[in-house]
Amino acid sequence: MTATAHYKAPSGFDAVFNRAVRWLADHGVNLAGAQTLTVVGRRTGTPQRVPVNVLRRDGADYLVAVRGDTQWVRNARAAGTVELRRGRRRAIVTLTELAPALRAPVIREYLRRWGWEVARFLPAGLEASSSDDELAAHAHLIPVFAVTAAH
Repeated sequence: MTATAHYKAPSGFDAVFNRAVRWLADHGVNLAGAQTLTVVGRRTGTPQRVPVNVLRRDGADYLVAVRGDTQWVRNARAAGTVELRRGRRRAIVTLTELAPALRAPVIREYLRRWGWEVARFLPAGLEASSSDDELAAHAHLIPVFAVTAAH
């Protein structure tokens, strides 16, 4: 992680909330679109499970990591494929990271939908109501992945 990297680890209430949301998604409850992402750890080889919101925009699916360069992001980069699950519905998908120049419109839509939930995790200087130019200037700090079916 570079000095310009952004990462806000879940702690306290957020860690408890994440576990609760993941449990609900695992049991088929659609809480604001949450699903469980499972990715194999790049060092340990053990599965890591985290709740995520998959954004559907212009017929494509995206994952946005507003917390920044998280463990699941680094593991997904190494693995290439992850599992998304809600209840019994599971899909193995490929994640392709978008170049920073392409991220701002996806981040904008993600914040429009889930800003109430995730705005506090944005990099310093950004808010859910930030301008498109401000989002573009910080887009390199917020990983965004296109989600496609694995072959």
